Amino acid sequence: MRTVRMTIAYDGTHFAGWQSQRRQRTVQATLESAIEQVTGERPRVRASGRTDAGVHALGQVVGFQTDTRLTNQELQRALNAVLPPDVAVLEVADAPDGFHATRQAIRKRYRYVIYNGAVRDVFRRHYCWHYFHGRLDAEAMHRAAQALVGKHDFSSFQTAGAPRRSTVRTIFDIQVQRGRGEQQDLVIVEIEADGFLYNMVRAIVGTLVEVGRGARSESWPEKVLRAADRRAAGRTAPPQGLFLLRVEYPCASHMSSPG
Repeated sequence: MRTVRMTIAYDGTHFAGWQSQRRQRTVQATLESAIEQVTGERPRVRASGRTDAGVHALGQVVGFQTDTRLTNQELQRALNAVLPPDVAVLEVADAPDGFHATRQAIRKRYRYVIYNGAVRDVFRRHYCWHYFHGRLDAEAMHRAAQALVGKHDFSSFQTAGAPRRSTVRTIFDIQVQRGRGEQQDLVIVEIEADGFLYNMVRAIVGTLVEVGRGARSESWPEKVLRAADRRAAGRTAPPQGLFLLRVEYPCASHMSSPG
């Protein structure tokens, strides 16, 4: 039996999140069903982390064990042939024995998209938060966000429902930028960390929007951080603007070239 690691992308619009749930369409169950169709096996597929209903992924990493004799390229082609249009296998590779997609992830990067136009864009409604209450100051949001970089207790940015043993995380980078040209009505927030609490990115975005709209000062997110109280922060931004961009692992867990 070998361990396989895959990078997948999915549109989360019509999924009830990653994790399997009874009578709900989920990414995990959809992927496991496709693997069963192709290999005759029904392995438990682990992901780098759970995404909520409506959240998307451009580079989710999953791992599972299999006895299939299909090469990695054959497995990728076969899975993409049976998966629905809103899920795609981008890469398949052998992983070291003991590879665990969840526990061994060392960095994740998320992107959050805000559509800051005055008129509703019907084609973007599933892929952004439409904020139409005035122009957001992306530069102020970026400056305010830098107080969150580093190792901190992020209790203020955790929604109840998925308790963790520790609420301390390290944010390596936060960038807030307004798009240019035809995308100047978009505000993009990207956050990279060694891990995230439940709804942490969405709570940070909701907090930064308070700064961007001028309701709070640029020093406010730092005060929110120190409060260690979710009630001190801004709202939780809606799920459809959130994308998991990529996941990094230690060198020993890197993919080999697809077979």
